[in-house]
Amino acid sequence: MEHYKVPGVSIALVKNGEIRWAKGYGIANINDSSQVTINTLFQAGSISKPIAALAALKLVQEGKIDLDEDVNNYLKDWKVQDNKFTETEKVTLRRLLTHTAGMTVHGFPGYQQKDTFPSIETVLNGKGNTPAIVVDTFPGSIWRYSGGGFTVMEKLVEDISGIPLEKYMAENILPQMGMPNSTFEQPLPESLYSKASAAYNGKGEIVEGLWHNYPEQAAAGLWTTPSDLANYCLNIQKILSGKEKGVLSKETIEKMLTKHKNDWGLGVSLQGDGDSLIFSHGGKNEGFTNNLISFAKQGDAVIIMTNADNGGALINEILRSISSYYVWGISKQKLIEVIKVPVEQLNKLIGKYKLNFQIPGIGDYFIEMSIKDSSLIVNDLITKEISKLYPLQELKFIDIESGEEVQFQISGDSDKIGLIWNNQYPFSKID
Repeated sequence: MEHYKVPGVSIALVKNGEIRWAKGYGIANINDSSQVTINTLFQAGSISKPIAALAALKLVQEGKIDLDEDVNNYLKDWKVQDNKFTETEKVTLRRLLTHTAGMTVHGFPGYQQKDTFPSIETVLNGKGNTPAIVVDTFPGSIWRYSGGGFTVMEKLVEDISGIPLEKYMAENILPQMGMPNSTFEQPLPESLYSKASAAYNGKGEIVEGLWHNYPEQAAAGLWTTPSDLANYCLNIQKILSGKEKGVLSKETIEKMLTKHKNDWGLGVSLQGDGDSLIFSHGGKNEGFTNNLISFAKQGDAVIIMTNADNGGALINEILRSISSYYVWGISKQKLIEVIKVPVEQLNKLIGKYKLNFQIPGIGDYFIEMSIKDSSLIVNDLITKEISKLYPLQELKFIDIESGEEVQFQISGDSDKIGLIWNNQYPFSKID
């Protein structure tokens, strides 16, 4: 925690169908020296998505929404804007939940306490701090992560139920899932401030105003604890096994855990098959980093929540340790063989790179490559973080702190150089 500048961590471990242990570590709020306990509230970030998805699936189960109907048939005072991409294929709830609806806006930066807190319609229309949420490719054609799509899902749930998402979740989902310490209320009520952890940046410094607020509740607005999320995992496992009835039926849970494009279910990421099937989701808000991993049929799960931007690297170490101890076979530590790349080859790769799309709330994103001790050094010009890349091949490198890989691409004439970061983020060299 000290090495990664992570003030606080909270963990819950599920083994053989029960919470085996839960524990908090470190500081929640340096202003009053409060400690992290198992009841300390953390922002879940994108782990909000699979929990909020239960609301939409419940409405499907009740026959109020069809997974494969045009969502504009249900939306009331705001509609998905029709264009050339929606002429033949429509935005459906299934596509929203599986990130295949072709909708824009990857994620949300949140709003500082001093900022005006916008309505969900304001966000959808691009009048907040992110662009308008629209369809810019054919629905169903590709997988592309979209917090914007889940914001449309939120509006859909509110229009069909007739009540705000936080109220629907508080009445119909969270109590039934054994999540008494969780809320989708945004901004967080002052009565809960004493239970909430502050957020911390990459330097371990407290975020101005303690944390950011997120009107995009379904995408990023859940406050919760690892133990509450453990109960979510347990409920999904028990319903799937047929041991008990819950907020959703076994049939609906089976649909939720069916793979679509890019191994994505209805609100969750999926890996493995059969008895080894795992559903999971990560979460990243300003000053919070989290991960949830749950076996669907083996009664095991782990939830790790941190109150820091640097929490990811620490979470990876904790996951490797837990996986090794409980013999889960996930997050295995691996031995890599690095090679030597001639300095003249490395010299071709140094320079400034620009991400090929803009980040909501940030805009253009830049990194810079340099050489030190015959290795590539990455300077993130936005977060100011420095990392070192080790060569696996002449044009393929790995950051051993995060495990993320970087593949450089050089055109035939060597005039155009780009890279793909972790098989997800494309950059082009500009200088």
